[in-house]
Amino acid sequence: MQNDKKRKLNYAQAINEAMFCAMEQDESVICFGLGVDDPKRIFGTTSGLKERFGPERVFDMPTSENAMTGVGIGASFNGIRPVMTHQRLDFFLLAMDQLVNNAAKWHYMFGGKTSVPIVIRLLIGRGWGQGPTHSQSLQSWFAHIPGLKVVMPATASDAKGLLLSSIFDNNPVIFIEHRWLHNLEGDVPAVDYRIPLGKAQRLRMGEDISIISNSYMTIEALHAIEVLLENGVNCDLIDLRTVSPIDWEMVYSSVKKTGRVLVLDTSVSTCSVASEIVARVSMECFNDLKCAPARLALDDCPTPTSSALTKKFYMGAEDIIVSVGKMLGKKIDISKISMQKAFPHDVPGDWFKGPF
Repeated sequence: MQNDKKRKLNYAQAINEAMFCAMEQDESVICFGLGVDDPKRIFGTTSGLKERFGPERVFDMPTSENAMTGVGIGASFNGIRPVMTHQRLDFFLLAMDQLVNNAAKWHYMFGGKTSVPIVIRLLIGRGWGQGPTHSQSLQSWFAHIPGLKVVMPATASDAKGLLLSSIFDNNPVIFIEHRWLHNLEGDVPAVDYRIPLGKAQRLRMGEDISIISNSYMTIEALHAIEVLLENGVNCDLIDLRTVSPIDWEMVYSSVKKTGRVLVLDTSVSTCSVASEIVARVSMECFNDLKCAPARLALDDCPTPTSSALTKKFYMGAEDIIVSVGKMLGKKIDISKISMQKAFPHDVPGDWFKGPF
């Protein structure tokens, strides 16, 4: 009988464990991309894979994003389940033609008779002055394309369970990891477990306001909720887990319960996932709303490089607390949470050792 005991693993270790689990179960699963067998093994997420499964199933690729994506798509037409990694989402933009015109369309164009079971791991995040071409969160691009599933885990346990579901899904999945999450620890079951794609999770139960979040912003929301609770505010926190498809049933049920909604996003505001949620909630839950929906996302401009500019550019727990206070007509002291940030503002904490 398998051991289902939970252990403390960080997010990167959980991804690594999911890869071992999938590759041991199914010989058709391969892993390739820039850095999968280099000394640092993409934050450790691909550690030990080449040694265990060999260079035929785990291998590096030339720096040719469009070509390597085409190789993965072609392999998936022929009974292989590729897990391909681009170390930054920004680099993957060179392969958008392969993704949008091939991977996303194939199942539909051939009447559902063929599939493209490829997982494309993309890394997002910020810090250390990486600037406008290395810090973009473009998940709404991918969520806009019919035929793609877009997954954004926020916790270590979700990283494992969602990656396993993504690998064994029969159509393309974009699996987006925030670099600030890779060292985040959590309880992770030792067994093979699958979290259904498109199913959100309620992380906190509350009656005053719904906070809808995903990826790293869920962690900021959890910090904010601790302070809000001390001030008598009970938040309903929904972590989307996937941004395509979105679990609208859970979103709507939460908003109908609380009558208020704040949506968090790591991307720019215009045409974001947050925008779509605000729009849909306004359409479907209008009579239940006690005040206008709100969102917290980035300003519509390229990501700054200078630390002086990034200091006020990104949203965090303090901004969440202030926004919730405005929606409830309460002024809430944020000094407690501000004092906790003794480390540089462009890294999440003194535990952060990346981006590479």
